[in-house]
Amino acid sequence: MFAKAFRVKSNTAIKGSDRRKLRADVTTAFPTLGTDQVSELVPGKEELNIVKLYAYKGDAVTVYVSGGNPILFELEKNLYPTVYTLWSYPDLLPTFTTWPLVLEKLVGGADLMLPGLVMPPAGLPQVQKGDLCAISLVGNRAPVAIGVAAMSTAEMLTSGLKGRGFSVLHTYQDHLWRSGNKSSPPSIAPLALDSADLSEEKGSVQVDSTLQGDMRHMILEGEEENGEAHQACEEKSLSEAPEDTSTGGLNQDSTDSKTLQEQMDELLQQCFLHALKCRVKKADLPLLTSTFLGCHMFSCCPEGRQLDIKKSSYKKLSKFLQQMQQEQIIQVKELSKGVESIVAVDWKHPRITSFVIPEPSPTSQTIQEGSREQPYHPPDIKPLYCVPASMTLLFQESGHKKGSFLEGSEVRTIIINYAKKNDLVDADNKNLVKLDPILCDCILEKNEQHIVMKLPWDSLLTRCLEKLQPAYQVTFPGQEPIVKKGKICPIDITLAQRASNKKVTVVRNLEAYGLDPYSVAAILQQRCQASTTVTSAPGAKDSLQVQIQGNQVHHLGWLLLEEYQLPRKHIQGLEKAPKPGKKK
Repeated sequence: MFAKAFRVKSNTAIKGSDRRKLRADVTTAFPTLGTDQVSELVPGKEELNIVKLYAYKGDAVTVYVSGGNPILFELEKNLYPTVYTLWSYPDLLPTFTTWPLVLEKLVGGADLMLPGLVMPPAGLPQVQKGDLCAISLVGNRAPVAIGVAAMSTAEMLTSGLKGRGFSVLHTYQDHLWRSGNKSSPPSIAPLALDSADLSEEKGSVQVDSTLQGDMRHMILEGEEENGEAHQACEEKSLSEAPEDTSTGGLNQDSTDSKTLQEQMDELLQQCFLHALKCRVKKADLPLLTSTFLGCHMFSCCPEGRQLDIKKSSYKKLSKFLQQMQQEQIIQVKELSKGVESIVAVDWKHPRITSFVIPEPSPTSQTIQEGSREQPYHPPDIKPLYCVPASMTLLFQESGHKKGSFLEGSEVRTIIINYAKKNDLVDADNKNLVKLDPILCDCILEKNEQHIVMKLPWDSLLTRCLEKLQPAYQVTFPGQEPIVKKGKICPIDITLAQRASNKKVTVVRNLEAYGLDPYSVAAILQQRCQASTTVTSAPGAKDSLQVQIQGNQVHHLGWLLLEEYQLPRKHIQGLEKAPKPGKKK
């Protein structure tokens, strides 16, 4: 967008009211920033200017300048950080990595092609199509560009990293950067690996002269796949720009934007009617509108498509539901201050009764079978008991030895048979079992061995189970059972308070139940409309945790219990869901 010189329309000092509004807009656009960080970015008393300009394609852009550097720019009511800002807050956006030789192309106005991406050991960040992302170079986490994702992470991987990955809006060394102090990116070490470690990591690419040639070839291939887009970025002059300057920096003309908007409107209507016809029941009412969207409408989105209300003509869920209320399909009320709920549905409304549930895409099954995104089926989890050395004598008669795994029913049968075979059932009271030396050694505590001579059946069995070591068996559909010692860790949901006083929902131990943390993060990002990250779980080797901005326990509970059908006893932390009417 700023690859060529722009024309400044005005440059004025910001008013107090505009400064406060800008702070509020920054907080909304970048919720991961804390209050102190927002105050640093938009200072209270220091000089702050508003510069209105026209980019070389004719786009009207508002730039906010602090300390002589552009810190933010606004395009079509969307707020974007500059590279100067990202150098102070490098984790503000999901960051993708490319090679240094690619930067020259980006500065010239080209979009970032997927062949130019570097695949980190932990995998690509999870983003959806249209998400704002940062781009950095190998060996330095300081971003050198920002852009909008042209496809989701899942689509990038499915494509084999081919095609256009990001529509680039602003880069280091472009004309917006030149309007500041022209400083170079700071050196910020990568989170996981130094650049020197890249060549040693399994699956990474060796950085040498051969690679440089290969990378240049890959980038050129990428340019050929999307040559028109590059020409538009690099060669289109101002005189060729469309007269309508409301298009913005996403390289879409007004016709394409309108078509996309119409498609999103249709998808929104489809998911709305589908949810009412198949998922929502009268007993569910009143139903929070946020729950209706996150737990019902998103679930009805067809395979391979993404519901994004911001890209529809309605822009907000409340506006869409108002329209549906005007058509007398639903009734919406504010049952508590600031919180709307659907209180009534006319299931006999012609639009609901005439709605035909769409058939699955004919290619979706093929795609699903060929990818890792198989339909999830919960595992069969069975508690077991392991025979320790101290209990070996009791179980050896039945053919079991130290380390044998048994079900509870098997333990019961073995104890009953042992007592009967050794004539230990009390003749006067069949409910009592006499304790022989082996039972005394295995079952009783040392201070009981000369005192307790008999035990009731239930007490004997309970004591025996307590002396055995806990274990469990997990069986996934179509796979061999997995047996492990100890107790299976439940899926753990916690709420964390960040320094910015923002709540973050953290979920751990998904892998034990066959759930991919990256897939869960992608689903929650879409349904909660909140940022998600996947990081290493502290204190747990080879385990990941998913973090979701805000209190999203309600959405997590619905996903795990209703859709994945996991037993509630294997999930802890569901009670932390926000109460209706409370802020998340």
